[in-house]
Amino acid sequence: MRLALYQPDIPQNTGTILRLSACMNVAVDVIGPAGFDLSDRMLRRAALDYLHYVDLTRHVSWEEYVASRRKATSPGRLILLSARGEHPYTKFRFASDDTLLLGRESAGVPESVRALADASVRIPMRTGLRSLNVAVSAAMVLGEALRQTQLFPE
Repeated sequence: MRLALYQPDIPQNTGTILRLSACMNVAVDVIGPAGFDLSDRMLRRAALDYLHYVDLTRHVSWEEYVASRRKATSPGRLILLSARGEHPYTKFRFASDDTLLLGRESAGVPESVRALADASVRIPMRTGLRSLNVAVSAAMVLGEALRQTQLFPE
């Protein structure tokens, strides 16, 4: 199981997701360009003292990320978390090698990225409200995916 952050905008959200990943022992791909400085110093600041526990891979661009997935022996499915997702995440069957893709806080992902996802999931929520914070969404969906696949750390 992996998390992938597509061009994140807000360092505090990225830091929260990196802490979540460290605690849940889930690898993270950060796909640039980001809306903030992605240097080790800035990531350490955002993730506090958890960064050295994160299996973190940085990608300069979406194209580089896609190329790395094509080279992987078994990349698993790419599951997009989206307010416009096709399936409620609570009814979706996750697999242990899925990558959960999170879009930009300000704009989500472009259609070209959405088109490459194997599936998209949404968090059911109250009508008329737009979306949850990306880090909160990551925690909710990752928690369900880890529960289903029995990958929670012991």
